[in-house]
Amino acid sequence: MSGVTTHIVDDDPAVRDALQWLLQSRGVLSQTWKSANEFLTFASRDLCGCLLLDVRMPGMSGIELFDRLRALDCRLPVIFLTGHGDVPMAVQALKDGAFDFVEKPYDANALVDKVLAAIECDGIRSARDGSILLLRQKLGQLTQREQEVMQRILAGKLNKVIADELGIAMRTVEVHRSHIFEKMHVRSAVELSQVLGLLGDKPES
Repeated sequence: MSGVTTHIVDDDPAVRDALQWLLQSRGVLSQTWKSANEFLTFASRDLCGCLLLDVRMPGMSGIELFDRLRALDCRLPVIFLTGHGDVPMAVQALKDGAFDFVEKPYDANALVDKVLAAIECDGIRSARDGSILLLRQKLGQLTQREQEVMQRILAGKLNKVIADELGIAMRTVEVHRSHIFEKMHVRSAVELSQVLGLLGDKPES
C-alpha cells in the first residue's frame, strides 16, 4: 500500500479491526499488521503517514520495533498504545523520538486527532526533506569555481574583492554570479542565503 497511510500494529485482531474502522470513519487510510515482525518486513524510510503501535505484543515488542525502525531511518511518527503499566516505557519512547502515546482505554476522537496531527507533522517533514534533496541537487550542478564564488557572495563580499581573492577578472565574477543565481533559482544574494538556510549550515566550497 502506497501513499499516506496509518499503519496499525497490534496482535489482537479485534483491536486492529476496531482501530481501522475508527480511522475509516474519519477518512483516514489505514493498513493493519498482526505483529511487529510482519510490519518490519514492509517498513522503509519512504513510508508516509503514521504508525499506531501496541507496546506489548508476543515476540518483538512495540518498543523493540520502534528501536529497529529508527535504526532503519524509518521516520514514521509513532503513537504508542499503552496499558497503565506501560506508561513509563512510553514516556521514555517520547524522549527517544516517538510522537505520542495513548493510554488504554482511549478516547476515540482524541486518538484520531493525534493520528491526524502525526500525519500533518510527517507531511511537513516529508516536504522539507524533498526541498533539501532538490537543493542539494542544485548545489551539485555548480562548478568548483562557482562554489568558491558563492561562498564569497554569501560572506557579503563585493565582486571586486572576490575577483582579487580568486585572481580573476571582475567580469568573470559577474558571469559566475549570474550562473549561480540561475542554477539555484534565486534572484539575489539575500534569497540565496535564505534558500541555503534549509541546510542548517552553509555548504563547504
